[in-house]
Amino acid sequence: MSAIALENARVEELAEMFRLMGDANRLRILVLVLDQPRSVGEIASAAGLSQSLVSHNLGRLRASRLVRAERRGKQVFYVAADQHVRTVLQDMLEHIAEVDLPPPLVGPS
Repeated sequence: MSAIALENARVEELAEMFRLMGDANRLRILVLVLDQPRSVGEIASAAGLSQSLVSHNLGRLRASRLVRAERRGKQVFYVAADQHVRTVLQDMLEHIAEVDLPPPLVGPS
């Protein structure tokens, strides 16, 4: 596989992860599990979503390695998969919280 093909494959994989995070419900779920493991019921209650919708979205997030599951007895708790996921989301949350940004540069009309 050439370096260009490998790079294209990585770009496609990254684009798919951002597509998953582009859904508001999945993004809410990810933010809720950034710092502590939560059960489906806790996530559903905090996000104002049904448990079935949360479970469905957690399945997609797990398949993409954005969250991981931890079994504790009979309950399963979900948490951000690793520090990379936490860093990306925390950095973006900080970015949108910045209020003193200069206006965006606009090209010639």
